[in-house]
Amino acid sequence: MERWVCVVCGYVYDPNDGDPDNGVEPGTAFEEIPDSWLCPLCSVGKDQFEKE
Repeated sequence: MERWVCVVCGYVYDPNDGDPDNGVEPGTAFEEIPDSWLCPLCSVGKDQFEKE
């Protein structure tokens, strides 16, 4: 699975880790994250992420 980077703050979403603090279980592909999910560091939407 591919990692995605927030273009605003540099946060890296790694599907192997997920984002359990915000309801995204490990093993969840970026495309499967709900559109309502926000970057845990700077709170921008998924549209501000690019494949690493």
